[in-house]
Amino acid sequence: MTAECTRTKLLFQGLDGRDVVGRFDGGEITSDAGGILLREVEQRTRILGRLSECFTDHRDPDRIEHSVEALIKQRVLGLCLGYEDLNDHDELCRDRLLALLCDRDDLTGEFRRLESDRGKPLAGKSTLNRLERTPLEGPEGPYKKTVANPAGMDALLLEVFVEAHPEPPEEVILDVDATDDPLHGKQEGRYFHGYYKQYCYLPLYVFCGDHLLCARQRTSDRGPAHGVVAELERIVRRLREAWPQVRITVRGDSGFCNDELMVWCEKEGVDYVLGLAKNPRLKRRIETRMETVRKLQQAMGKAVRQFQELRYQTHDSWSCERRVVAKVEHLPRGENPRYIVTSVPVQECDGRRLYEEIYCARGDMENRIKEQQLGLFADRTSTRKLAANQLRLYLSAFAYVMMETLRRVGLAGTKWARAQSWTLRVRLLKIGAQVRVTTRKVWLSFSESYWS
Repeated sequence: MTAECTRTKLLFQGLDGRDVVGRFDGGEITSDAGGILLREVEQRTRILGRLSECFTDHRDPDRIEHSVEALIKQRVLGLCLGYEDLNDHDELCRDRLLALLCDRDDLTGEFRRLESDRGKPLAGKSTLNRLERTPLEGPEGPYKKTVANPAGMDALLLEVFVEAHPEPPEEVILDVDATDDPLHGKQEGRYFHGYYKQYCYLPLYVFCGDHLLCARQRTSDRGPAHGVVAELERIVRRLREAWPQVRITVRGDSGFCNDELMVWCEKEGVDYVLGLAKNPRLKRRIETRMETVRKLQQAMGKAVRQFQELRYQTHDSWSCERRVVAKVEHLPRGENPRYIVTSVPVQECDGRRLYEEIYCARGDMENRIKEQQLGLFADRTSTRKLAANQLRLYLSAFAYVMMETLRRVGLAGTKWARAQSWTLRVRLLKIGAQVRVTTRKVWLSFSESYWS
């Protein structure tokens, strides 16, 4: 197929005697018109406005055109819309729709100070890069003059979670987990991880249901539970300030099953349900029950599962004996035992319910991590400094918070209320529209067929 092209139109192969003509006269067109929903979320919750208050701006106000709040909105909303790289913003800086989402007064950029910036209402990649490389303790040199406050961002994640509950919940379950963040350069804190078989970071996440409470960037030269007690201390303290009577349970896999965490939970009145790695001592304790299950499986021809209660203490790493629930299961392909250790009394919850309904539910957290890592680009940690990569993780975390708030507040009761970020992006945010800016109005002209 060939097309006859001029500067003003494209002539394609005709159809039933009709000419097929393309012309560059559609005006300002955006592919992100559904992003206006995120602006409505921000107007109601002011999440990104509060995030910008976690930065101290030492720049000369008479010499800047982009406030910290505008930069934060541009970067975080860009992640929500699928723009993972700073390089994308060299084109996005001309986007009137994104300028609207960032509440820029000059939507067309016609009043920019420099002639070369006219027509660009938003910041370019270099300005955003200086924001991401912000120091944590004070301004550095002539360019790094915006200082981040990590403690403020940690606190904001918890405030958004508390605000999402008009009535105090009876119980909250805190899911803790770590994941790999592959590194392909010479980033600070780069180590080879034997389990993941690659150089990576090992970020720690804490979720409560769909709510993200903590995203901590860590090097991978330590275990998955490193630093988890410190994170839980501040989280539990804030939750009990808001809800003094709430019951709190910590849930995690065997990577978090260590005496430090369990002793802290027991001291603070926090329950725990943790995976426990298999070992020969535990296997011997369930031999009789496993033989019974094996015979039942062979007779029935399908998987058989039973549960056994144990009191167990390691030789030297645990300070006391604790309740262990053993899943004694035999599959057609062989034995499949699993173990969990818990502070929940057996009178309150039997072993089957504890394992199947409470412990196994933690698997949904892995979907939330995948959503942030892959859908909102938390793995884009290519900056040289660890602190800058932590800030990128924060920005991705708040992109997740914005998408989750959209689901919870704007899409409740619809089929999109449980959709993941990439589905929302493709089906709701990535909508084509014509953008027209007049003196009194901003017109977004959507496709007539989309409504139907």
